[in-house]
Amino acid sequence: MELIILAEKIKNGGYDEKLKRFYGEAKLESAKERYLKSIGEFEKIYGNREIEIISVPGRSEILGNHTDHNRGRVLAAAVNLDIIAVVSKSLVPGGRQSHIRIKSEGFEPDSIDIADSESLEPVEGEKFTSAAIIRGTAKRFDELGYNIGGFDAYTTSDVLKGSGLSSSAAFEITVGFILNYLYNDGKISPVELARIGQYAENNYFGKPSGLMDQTACSLGGFVALDFSDPEDASVEKLDFDLTKSGYSLCIVAPGGSHDNLNDEYAAITYEMKQIAGYFNKEVLRDVSRAEFNENLCKLRELYGDRAVLRAMHYFAENTRVYTGTEALKDGNFEGFMQLITASGNSSFKYLQNVYTPNDPKIQGLSLALALSEEILSDKNAAARVHGGGFAGTIQAFIPKKSVGEYFDRIRPVFGEKSCLELSVRRDGAVVVM
Repeated sequence: MELIILAEKIKNGGYDEKLKRFYGEAKLESAKERYLKSIGEFEKIYGNREIEIISVPGRSEILGNHTDHNRGRVLAAAVNLDIIAVVSKSLVPGGRQSHIRIKSEGFEPDSIDIADSESLEPVEGEKFTSAAIIRGTAKRFDELGYNIGGFDAYTTSDVLKGSGLSSSAAFEITVGFILNYLYNDGKISPVELARIGQYAENNYFGKPSGLMDQTACSLGGFVALDFSDPEDASVEKLDFDLTKSGYSLCIVAPGGSHDNLNDEYAAITYEMKQIAGYFNKEVLRDVSRAEFNENLCKLRELYGDRAVLRAMHYFAENTRVYTGTEALKDGNFEGFMQLITASGNSSFKYLQNVYTPNDPKIQGLSLALALSEEILSDKNAAARVHGGGFAGTIQAFIPKKSVGEYFDRIRPVFGEKSCLELSVRRDGAVVVM
């Protein structure tokens, strides 16, 4: 639809019902303002064009803290924060449309030449940039025999960086979804788009991520993943509506930096795989708990107590994901909440990724969890560390009627912008308009 006509339709309420589905009635007007502003920014850069508007959600890890790298199970969910992209095919007369141009709000524009296979190879110095994600996505499409072509896009995101809600995966799915929609008639499945995003992140962006983030962003809703076969992970979308349970998913960011934490994250994977290696296995998924228990003394002697404790977390957390998935299928939300609490306790006591022993004075996540336990003790709520840990965020499932009280107690400690009330978005990557 022509840009000007689409903008008028938004102003006149033509997309109100759709926007309410994604953002809720309370945020309808702010959503309309955001979409209209994005259309205006697109027009400033590229002119009045035929456009589409695409939305891709962020995601939250629900259960399965540090299990995926040992081929474990994970339960994740898409959330109602998203990237929106105003997009149009490149206007190139004749021949192959050979450039992908993306201007993301707050960042310098990217222009990626996709004219031939040589231009799709990794570029030195491009790691950890959005350009690397764009190039890697186009490369994988080309390798798999799918069509690629140029497009112009303006994107804006409220998926906060560093929040554990996976802004990078949302961007990867955005690029892949646009290529799928514009040039492949939407025939590529959401799961395959997730794999393409993972390829770009691993091989071009330079981050060895699993498949959880991209899959939740692509599919939407609650998603259960089993990585026992890393080449063919089991993916199941669950039909559970968190809103009807009367609960909100809340994120608290106590502050703190992810800088200098690479060694801490790497140590978790390394120590778990040390334990697996004792049994001549690559990952803990291939080790039985009975074998592990029988060899505890030797494992302590060889690898230390922390490695043993982290393995204990893995075994229990993997089971919790399965049990939690079944609880949601059965509508047993109370049982699910008990598992969320158990997951948080296990991450704190056994996985030990709530603060780094290198700087024990900084324990924002620990304090946020302690305050949550105190504030929510009589609210039938649950809280846990969210994502990689050490810095970042905690997650809490809180009755909607108690969210205001909780935030009133938390914000004076960590700041006015430290709290987010979210919902689980049932739609994954979609064309909104």
